[in-house]
Amino acid sequence: MGHFWGQRLVLLHTQTVGWCHWELFTGQTNSPVQHFQVCRSQECSLSSRATSRALVAAVVAVARRVNARYEQYLERSFPRFYVLYSTFTTGVQALFLEVKEIRRIRSKMSQQRLQVQQLPYRDMERLRQFRRDALKAIPIGIIAIPPFANFLVIVLMYFFPRQLLIRYFWTPRQQVEFLEVYDCIRRASYPAVVQSLALAARSLPEPQPRELLQQLCTQVQGGARPQLAQLLAVRSLFSGSPLVLSRLQVDHVRALSQVLFLTPHLPAVFLRHRLLSHVLEIRHLDRALLRLGLGQLSDEELRAACYLRGLNSTHLDRAECQAWLEQWLRLSCELQASEASLLAHSMVLLSLNYRRPLE
Repeated sequence: MGHFWGQRLVLLHTQTVGWCHWELFTGQTNSPVQHFQVCRSQECSLSSRATSRALVAAVVAVARRVNARYEQYLERSFPRFYVLYSTFTTGVQALFLEVKEIRRIRSKMSQQRLQVQQLPYRDMERLRQFRRDALKAIPIGIIAIPPFANFLVIVLMYFFPRQLLIRYFWTPRQQVEFLEVYDCIRRASYPAVVQSLALAARSLPEPQPRELLQQLCTQVQGGARPQLAQLLAVRSLFSGSPLVLSRLQVDHVRALSQVLFLTPHLPAVFLRHRLLSHVLEIRHLDRALLRLGLGQLSDEELRAACYLRGLNSTHLDRAECQAWLEQWLRLSCELQASEASLLAHSMVLLSLNYRRPLE
């Protein structure tokens, strides 16, 4: 028995001396008992975290299986509702990712002190489109403020998806259909723009540029497509004459506003300001796009770029879109900011008779 207790004392002494050396080496002052308690606590914490993660993973797996069965049931029993349901869920996910991208871009601009015009093309286009989507969502957000108004919002969104929903919540069929509708509304204003331009050309004092512009308008009204050299030949008329945006007639400005999907039901001073700011925004986008290169764009991005600049590209192939956009960029990047009026009119002049042979 004495031999046994002697061994225990020697072992305890060895552990104590060893722990003292460990304290001197590491700087720790916990006793062996305290160290054991800390380790035990950490093990329990790690075990608890592992258990929580396993429980969460199990719950997520069950939820996914239930959701998959629910979607299969909807697809079999209510196919039309399933299309709306899947479009909504996909739209929410896409919108969430887009908000994250917008926050990243805003953070980048703040950290690097960048202006919008200094951003890459895709970031600049994202900000432009997101701003338009946010403005479109404001009315439905206001309607949803009162209590129990969510049911009214759902009904309105079901019956008026084009007017109230943003692009993330359109079905693929609706995307094509709504773009066609918007283009029809836009193209309805094209003849008014050309006619107003022809009438304004009559009041120009210089005879030779006036005749060139009148000839250009007659050519477009006759169904022909102008050449780039013809547009550049009359560029001086759009920077310091009655054809500058700030001096156009109100009806002329309203027709141009519809070309850029801007509401024409505003006072003239606001119409001119909004029109100028949107045209200059497109001009900045053009310069960023030229730096990127058209070859870097996907087919969807290429069609969207043409559509924004006045051309209905929903049924055009990549080669046609790229050829038209190359011509547009050569014109846009040649013009100065003071010649924004010519750029706005070119959205009509270059798009009205596209796909027809040059004359």
